[in-house]
Amino acid sequence: MKSRGERHIGLLNGFAAYGMWGLVPLFWPLLKPAGAGEILAHRMVWSLVFVAVALVFVRRWAWAGELLRQPRKLALVTVAAAVITVNWGVYIWAVNSGHVVEASLGYFINPLVTIAMGVLLLKERLRPVQWAAVGVGAAAVLVLTLGYGRPPWISLTLAFSFATYGLVKKKVNLGGVESLAAETAIQFLPALGYLLWLSSRGDLSFSAEGPGHAVLLASTGIVTALPLVCFGAAAIRVPLSTLGLLQYLAPVFQFLLGIFYFHEAMPPERWAGFSLVWLALTLLTWDALRTARAARRAMVVGVSGGTGVAMGSVEVVRQVDAEAAAKP
Repeated sequence: MKSRGERHIGLLNGFAAYGMWGLVPLFWPLLKPAGAGEILAHRMVWSLVFVAVALVFVRRWAWAGELLRQPRKLALVTVAAAVITVNWGVYIWAVNSGHVVEASLGYFINPLVTIAMGVLLLKERLRPVQWAAVGVGAAAVLVLTLGYGRPPWISLTLAFSFATYGLVKKKVNLGGVESLAAETAIQFLPALGYLLWLSSRGDLSFSAEGPGHAVLLASTGIVTALPLVCFGAAAIRVPLSTLGLLQYLAPVFQFLLGIFYFHEAMPPERWAGFSLVWLALTLLTWDALRTARAARRAMVVGVSGGTGVAMGSVEVVRQVDAEAAAKP
């Protein structure tokens, strides 16, 4: 069991990670006049540089050799790199094009999309409350489609790409920093090639807007990797169910920034759609917490009744904690 001090450090790191992810919409506009494509390419290149330096410092390279000897795992990492490229690119474009609120919606509905993918792809069975949450979420998308006059494609792209990314990463089973290193290593050459192509056309802002702009573009690596480092420090110190609740912070901060800082419009029909999404998430959270409490009570009974029952209950608690993290 973790000490109170360890849990406190874990919570601080969790708040830092999700806080940084929630406030990142403030950063991308600073990189203009660079377009979304150039920002994305710099993010790929400098993220690899940053994590490579970090891995050299901690001397953690054994995983790389093991990954290269497993073609199936390497193929999955390639899929993860492609999917997260779509996610990053759409998000950067959305923020710099005035769609911060719609982007935040993508991360609100991500748990609902993750559940739907679990049913469709993994044949998972849902509890009645989870079915209700998915139904409310689907109604929310319909309401928002009517409100926007089009499907909320930014939100749906972000939600489905991130849910797919999570599914693939679960199969790969690499640590956060190692996974980012592998994915950005795959992204590196195409990203560098794109930057060189922009330079040949005279469209590369990195070398044309002064040293301050160049430093900001290079810092995309830190902006990408630092929250991940904090998240890793939190994940080993606090229960996954706690991290599942903390992950609300990121889309909440993004939503508030979209309204109060970027002054994006929120007509009544959008409020109605968002309210349905929040209702669905409330149902999921209540169900996850209720199930976790029941599983822990079962574990206590198992401990009093025998070791075999206790060990089985521990596995139930672990599974419930994982669900709470993925579906807050």
